[in-house]
Amino acid sequence: MREGPLKPVPQLVSILLLAGVSLAAWAAWLGWDQHRDVHPDGTTTGPYEAWQVIGLVLTLLAPVYWAASRRYIAGAVLGTTAGLTVAASYDWSDDSSGLFMVGVGLVMTGSLVATAVVAVIAAAKRQGGRPRGH
Repeated sequence: MREGPLKPVPQLVSILLLAGVSLAAWAAWLGWDQHRDVHPDGTTTGPYEAWQVIGLVLTLLAPVYWAASRRYIAGAVLGTTAGLTVAASYDWSDDSSGLFMVGVGLVMTGSLVATAVVAVIAAAKRQGGRPRGH
């Protein structure tokens, strides 16, 4: 059955929706914490704690799985990656060392790979683990 000329519209909507969800999740989990912890030996950590990053990842699993299981793979992967990349770039752009772009690149690469893996698993589960066409 032919789907018609409007097929790209739901994909675009899913990309924009997932990008917005990712931006909001970043703001909720990481955006408010800008303070680095200074330890007695002078080293610094932060600004994020592990529980914040884990919370962000777990929060984004649901919308990525939802989109991928409905065959909005582009939305699941590209939307989430774009949202997290923009959020990281904005959040870290005041870094005086100039190395924030390395971190942004790592966020982009990591989110692209992670969401692609989740999307493939979700799509395969939706199809019952069978290859397409069978």
